[in-house]
Amino acid sequence: MQRMWTWCALACLGLAVDARAADITGSAALTSDYVWRGTTQTRGEPAVQAGVKVAGASGVYASLWGTNVDYGPAADASTEFDATVGWGTALSDDWSVDVNLLRYVYPSTRIDLDWTEANGTLMFRDRAWLSLGYSREALGGDDAGLYALVGGRLPVNDRLNLELAVGHYFLQQRDYTHAQLSAVFALAGPLSLRFTAHTTDSNAKRIFGDNAAGPRIEAALQATF
Repeated sequence: MQRMWTWCALACLGLAVDARAADITGSAALTSDYVWRGTTQTRGEPAVQAGVKVAGASGVYASLWGTNVDYGPAADASTEFDATVGWGTALSDDWSVDVNLLRYVYPSTRIDLDWTEANGTLMFRDRAWLSLGYSREALGGDDAGLYALVGGRLPVNDRLNLELAVGHYFLQQRDYTHAQLSAVFALAGPLSLRFTAHTTDSNAKRIFGDNAAGPRIEAALQATF
């Protein structure tokens, strides 16, 4: 927790340099299932999620995002907060980059599940992206992990986008792969409706169990403001 507040303080210091140009954005979602990297974080139950982001003209930003979770009685976790500090910028008319440090915090659990991850994303025209995430305490454990994700977005028309992403988690002696296909419908104002089909390989089922991994459908009503 101490490191999280240190990062937030550093980000706020950077934002203060160009405070007059700071941009505040937010998001909220109601989803039928919180699926993260191919596996459910709510045991297949709905989740309510919200976040806020403050970004300066220099590209420095800080964000906080929260959701309910359910990992079962052993962990007894009911909430997750993701605190992020980072920097993003355009490299050219076509390419942009984002790097950040993310702290996963579970304040409601009786055991220590908190962990930190360094992330980087390279994006082409908001149509394709490659992301890498590395942690020495992946998934809140004692082992290192490297997560790689490649994705693409295809605009069908002014109101419909299709998105496809494939990820692989390199974990010590327990790698797994997942894929997802989403249809995102723009509704009135800031609202959108997302339908996502997820699937994982058999390794994910061996790691997390049949009820947490494998094929599943997720529907979410989202808002950005």
